[in-house]
Amino acid sequence: MSKRYPGGVVSATAPVVVGPVDGEGGTAPGIWTLDQAEDYIAQGLWPKPLIAGAFWSWGYNAGGTLGQNNIIALSSPVQVGALTTWSKISCGTGAQTAIAIKTDGTLWSWGDNAGGQLGLGDKVNRSSPVQVGALTTWSKITNGSAHTIAIKANGTLWTWGSNVQGQLGQNINYLTDISSPVQVGALTTWSKIAAGYLMSGAIKTDGSLWTWGQNNAGNLGLNDIIYRSSPVQVGALTTWSSIAAGYYHMVATKTDGTLWAFGTNAGGQLGLNDIIYRSSPVQVGALTTWSKINCGLFSTVSIKTDGALWTWGNNSQGCLGLGNIVNRSSPTQVGAFSTWLNVTAGSYFTAATKTDGTLWIWGQNSSGQLGLGDKILRSSPVQVGALTTWLKIAGGDGSLIALKS
Repeated sequence: MSKRYPGGVVSATAPVVVGPVDGEGGTAPGIWTLDQAEDYIAQGLWPKPLIAGAFWSWGYNAGGTLGQNNIIALSSPVQVGALTTWSKISCGTGAQTAIAIKTDGTLWSWGDNAGGQLGLGDKVNRSSPVQVGALTTWSKITNGSAHTIAIKANGTLWTWGSNVQGQLGQNINYLTDISSPVQVGALTTWSKIAAGYLMSGAIKTDGSLWTWGQNNAGNLGLNDIIYRSSPVQVGALTTWSSIAAGYYHMVATKTDGTLWAFGTNAGGQLGLNDIIYRSSPVQVGALTTWSKINCGLFSTVSIKTDGALWTWGNNSQGCLGLGNIVNRSSPTQVGAFSTWLNVTAGSYFTAATKTDGTLWIWGQNSSGQLGLGDKILRSSPVQVGALTTWLKIAGGDGSLIALKS
């Protein structure tokens, strides 16, 4: 018997020779037993191969979000430069800012910079990618409307940008913006991050969930509506595995595959079959097959372990992909396909890739953000071109950036 893991098939009896830390795990440095490997995979800590490619952009571009060295909107994908070493990208909730990491671990940013969210020590917009400092140790990135969160390879947490509601987690005056990366505390155990409109969330390597920032709708999950300017743990559980944030709501999955939601719910974006706000995490249904999650401003999207795509929340612009503009307060499957691989939600539009490398998009299109060469709204998934080389996607406020192989 064998099981497939990242990197290939390993024997059910043989040790795995990719241990990231010497002296932990198997019978020799760098050796892991299968059980230990499974534990790391379940926690999302298993080393993954870097996926890199060229990056393309289209849609709204007033702040230079597309990185094309201008502020001209585009209704079709256009490549940014000639480099093929881009690895991770983010264009967050309500954001006109983009950030990316290259395969060498360097961090780059461009677009709107009104809050200092580019991390370049000023508040000047950039219309082309600019390197943030000289470090080569950046590992994970995400951004909200005007703030950025990042994790370095050593597990430290860093934030910068607007701090109007304490979303930087620096325990400083709410009106104090920061235009360069600053570490949050001294811990080296941060693993996953999410940035909403004026709030932030993170998961540590021990599986605990932490939130901070704006909390007027209970969107921090702390059973109150008190703002926090430093990370605060949500409950005592250590079984959280992923987190995503929208305008004023968050969703998270646990290691058992269950889905949980909290915060504002006027459009049904919590998926709880009502429009009642929740200030503590509430389970969405009883299923244990939720896998990948993402949030738009007032919507939520997810891919299950079987590859099916589900959406819910505000649908005024057709961003749920259900062929209409009717809101949904419970998860609803998009078509019958089980070949969806990645999904991202922009402000009022959604994009997803399939396992065959094709790119599909739907929702609002006022700035050409669907990449279809026009500005016509689509309420069902439509393929962007015929290419099968799309790798990663990130949707922002009327703009989208993507990596090709």
